[in-house]
Amino acid sequence: MSNSDRLPDYPVNSDLVKRLKCALDAKDEETVSHLICAEVRHVDAVIELANDDWMKDPSAQLPTSVLVGLWTLEYKRELTTPLCIAAARGHTTCVQHLLSRGADPDASPGGRGALHEACLGGHTACAQLLLQHGADPDLLSAEGLAPLHLCRTAASLGCARALLEHGAWVHRVGGAARDTPLHVAARRGLDEHARLYLGRGARVDARNGRGETALSAASGEPGRPEERARRLHLCALLLRRGAAADARDEDERSPLHKACGHARAGLARLLLRHGADPGALDYGGASPLARALQAAACAPEAAPQRTVQALLNHGSPTVWPDAFPKVLKTCAPAPTVIETLFNSYPQLRVSESWREVIPEEVFQMHQAFYQSFFALAHTPRCLQHLCRCAIRKLFGKKCFHLVPLLPLPESLQNYLLLEPEGVLH
Repeated sequence: MSNSDRLPDYPVNSDLVKRLKCALDAKDEETVSHLICAEVRHVDAVIELANDDWMKDPSAQLPTSVLVGLWTLEYKRELTTPLCIAAARGHTTCVQHLLSRGADPDASPGGRGALHEACLGGHTACAQLLLQHGADPDLLSAEGLAPLHLCRTAASLGCARALLEHGAWVHRVGGAARDTPLHVAARRGLDEHARLYLGRGARVDARNGRGETALSAASGEPGRPEERARRLHLCALLLRRGAAADARDEDERSPLHKACGHARAGLARLLLRHGADPGALDYGGASPLARALQAAACAPEAAPQRTVQALLNHGSPTVWPDAFPKVLKTCAPAPTVIETLFNSYPQLRVSESWREVIPEEVFQMHQAFYQSFFALAHTPRCLQHLCRCAIRKLFGKKCFHLVPLLPLPESLQNYLLLEPEGVLH
């Protein structure tokens, strides 16, 4: 009998469930504890917290997706146990009480066991109690996830430690993505979790179902600035532990492709310093530079010129000259990107017809730059720029390393490294 066919001891319309749901909604922890410890008839009772089976109510207003037949035979039903509720809420005393009365630590009528719930909530004390009472540290949920896969927050570090101490397999793959716990930690920016797993023998370059390593998974996540900082720290850890900087996924995308696709300049520089290939092409024929230029068009406020600058200073091939008008059209709102890329060519013929691809409001917003840009339609580049290009050609892929060693003022070093000035000469 499947979970959806199982008859609950306490259906969704029962008095106890109604009171329990009110207490849960009100975050009345005392009442929740009393109901699951004192009023439920037996410790492994099945409680139905939700049932969206519209077929039970012919008068129900069906959503459009049902009407068009997308979800005709599907509905959501949430079955659980007192132990799962207590573990999910972090009620250590309730968990202890239920276990002492013989509750099954691995019961999972709703697809997840109490240990899954404790890890998901980061409740270490509950997880330890469950493990001490024989909970399976590798129990798979209905989605194929082990408890380690649900250690997804910083607060769950203690849970992860407890699981490993009780024999959880650090190499376990799970879910549709076939992620290992290290993949989960990398994707979430959990460097302490990653350090723990690596210390327990996790393979730093293990692949998931999409061919991603942990480094690739971490590189492909966007997020807020503080999340980016955590993932950068984690990526540095993975690289120190021997992660391959150029590992490709099933689409032939490297971590550098992904970092550039999210305008993550700091990560791009880190990967390049560890030997990532700036000229690598994915299955679609896109280079990291192409991905960086796409990101510039989507998020000009994220300083995408830093990513472009890093790639060019590590030897990335430039855009084919005939394609520059397309770049201009796409990246017009980010003139520092246009400037950085344009300065990587010794001489690129500017056409006044390119003015048509720049929206008028963008031109007016960055008038000083675009006036200097189109002034070059009738003027060759200055000698200083030509000298810059000659030095950069000589240094090649080592520009980033060699330019700072030159006995030059910092302003000239920055000039050689394509630091934007706001106008073109």
